[in-house]
Amino acid sequence: MKKKYWEMTTSELQAATKQFDEQMVVDQSRSLTASERKHWKRIKGRGRPKVGQGHQRISVSIEKGLLKRATALAKKQRVSRSKLVAIALEQALAGHG
Repeated sequence: MKKKYWEMTTSELQAATKQFDEQMVVDQSRSLTASERKHWKRIKGRGRPKVGQGHQRISVSIEKGLLKRATALAKKQRVSRSKLVAIALEQALAGHG
């Protein structure tokens, strides 16, 4: 078991944190070439594809037990919780014309 940092001697602490003394990857970076910049501009705007009118994030309070069951069902069906809620809302709205 490793010692906690505050329980180490100075030499043990230096050995344990030696990796942080090495150069950071950002220190080894360079400017993009013209072709790399063009490629970056082309792909950087991509993101989640717009479905319907887009999406709106909302805050909803749900009883913890119900949320736990919904999470389990979403995992079982291999969909996100958001997708599961959207499916349930679509079904509820379809039932009310």
